[in-house]
Amino acid sequence: MTKNQYFESVGRRKTSVARVRLFNQEKKGIIINEKDYKEYFPTVELQQKAIFPLEVLKSLNRFYFTIKVKGGGISSQAEAVAHGISRALVEFNEDFKKRLRKEGALTRDPRMRERKKFGLKRARRAPQWKKR
Repeated sequence: MTKNQYFESVGRRKTSVARVRLFNQEKKGIIINEKDYKEYFPTVELQQKAIFPLEVLKSLNRFYFTIKVKGGGISSQAEAVAHGISRALVEFNEDFKKRLRKEGALTRDPRMRERKKFGLKRARRAPQWKKR
């Protein structure tokens, strides 16, 4: 593997999309949108959501990731990052697949927001009805 070679994958959740690149080199860490992941995700809960697959494999300080994430809210982005990291790790080493699948890290959460319907205020919320 050359210096600039990497494993690429995409993670998704709701409307968030995370493009993940996994480098296996001397440098270690996770960079999200040119910031450290601890800086990008301010709460500990979001940080743990994002690095969940690495905790499952007990390899937190073994890889270098660069991630571009956009769309959705911050919680959705954290889950998209976790999904992308999982898929990149499986691309790197097929043996990781069994453990990540068992923990549910490879499953794409299909739940999306329902579209707004015409004549309604939201997907199902009707306008207030007045008799008189």
